[in-house]
Amino acid sequence: MNIDEFRAELEIRLLIEKQYLTQEASSVDEQERLELLGKFNEKYKELIKRLASENGIDLDESYPSEDSSDSENLSYGQIILGKTMSVYDRLSDELYEEIINI
Repeated sequence: MNIDEFRAELEIRLLIEKQYLTQEASSVDEQERLELLGKFNEKYKELIKRLASENGIDLDESYPSEDSSDSENLSYGQIILGKTMSVYDRLSDELYEEIINI
């Protein structure tokens, strides 16, 4: 699985989590709704670990650099976070808007 496929699968799973948390928000008080944002963040981290495990990716392993003279070796985990953070940001913003408007 390449990074773009990983990102796409993560986005699908995060959308499902966001829908679940939006439903949960309707049955809790205002303070607990805001705590759902923290839950979403934890789900994001868990899903990255789970997807990596399912696909045999070691998040701590160095990501192969296209430039062999590149002295900064990033791990798969760092690359994945960099490539998926925009998905997380967008969905967490959407979740925030949805839960404050309940």
